[in-house]
Amino acid sequence: MSVITCVEDLRRLYQRYTPRMFYDYVESGSWSESTFHANQADFANLKLRQRVLVDMTNRSLAGRMIDQDVAMPVALAPTGLTGLQRADGEILAARAAESFGVPFTLSTMSICSIEEVAAATSKPFWFQLYVMRDRDFIERLIGRAKDAGCSALMLTLDLQILGQRHKDLKNGLGVPPKPTLANIVNLATKVRWGIDMLGATRRNFGNLVGHIEGLDGDSASLQRWSAEQLDPTLDWNDVDWVKRLWGGKLILKGIMDPEDARRAADCGADALVVSNHGGRQLDGAPSSIAALPAIVEAVGDRIEVWMDGGIRSGQDVIKALALGAKGTLIGRAFLYGLGALGEAGVVKALELIRNELDLTMAFCGLRDVRDVDERILWRAP
Repeated sequence: MSVITCVEDLRRLYQRYTPRMFYDYVESGSWSESTFHANQADFANLKLRQRVLVDMTNRSLAGRMIDQDVAMPVALAPTGLTGLQRADGEILAARAAESFGVPFTLSTMSICSIEEVAAATSKPFWFQLYVMRDRDFIERLIGRAKDAGCSALMLTLDLQILGQRHKDLKNGLGVPPKPTLANIVNLATKVRWGIDMLGATRRNFGNLVGHIEGLDGDSASLQRWSAEQLDPTLDWNDVDWVKRLWGGKLILKGIMDPEDARRAADCGADALVVSNHGGRQLDGAPSSIAALPAIVEAVGDRIEVWMDGGIRSGQDVIKALALGAKGTLIGRAFLYGLGALGEAGVVKALELIRNELDLTMAFCGLRDVRDVDERILWRAP
């Protein structure tokens, strides 16, 4: 592909490079995938007001997310198995985010560990936490994030139980992958991916293997431990416990209801993320962008409100800002770039989003992204 003009171009390249099971892991949702598809479709239904004869010079996309300077109001969301999309994927994505000037969030279920990403970067990144039954491990994991200099902790709230994702079940997704005939045949067609993975520093969950007694990295032990560790008893008291242990900036991810948003503000978190886990948990839930306005109204300025889910362009970013978000997170969009072109692909994805955001803001008659609000949305008479 000689000219890459949009994130969709990166997705097509990513699909050619990546084994089917890992592509499907990213490009799917739970059950009928209605929420997964709504996340994008509902952005398309929002229309913009074009303004003319306004000064479009000296535009700025710079801002702040929880007191951190950002080149634009976009952060890289935590995504599991990133290091299997591309060898050392978490390190490559973190470096790309650092060079571009936006935050990177490392997942608990990353392939490269906290320590490995910290050693490969020069600026603090954020760490995403799943609270598991093994509270001693969680305490040690939070301590490791502190020792690595992570500047914020993102606590994911919507994975107390695992949603059913049909494609993952059919593909036999695992770490490492199950060696079924279909998987072996497909992997044989992904030669570049295989060559790249031969040079990977790690191919298992780096934050888990070697840090949990009895967990030695074989597929059976990993699957068994992971299945046992999701904690359906997680509640707001656990959020308070994590907040006390961490002692720094706290982001709560997975809020979809105004009542939960008010609880998030009451507990003293610094930001919340309106998120339905990319449509991968409760199928039939509204899109993130549809849920956003009511949550913004419920909490006002008591807590920073961000959102993720369905963002594939700078126009999606500006629409989220227009509906009250102070920041956005991208997951699939940067993974497309990572799988397509590695670190350069993540930078490319960010450049595409920045360019679209900048031009759209100008066409809507604004010069500073901090001035974006609902005035830029077109309302039918």
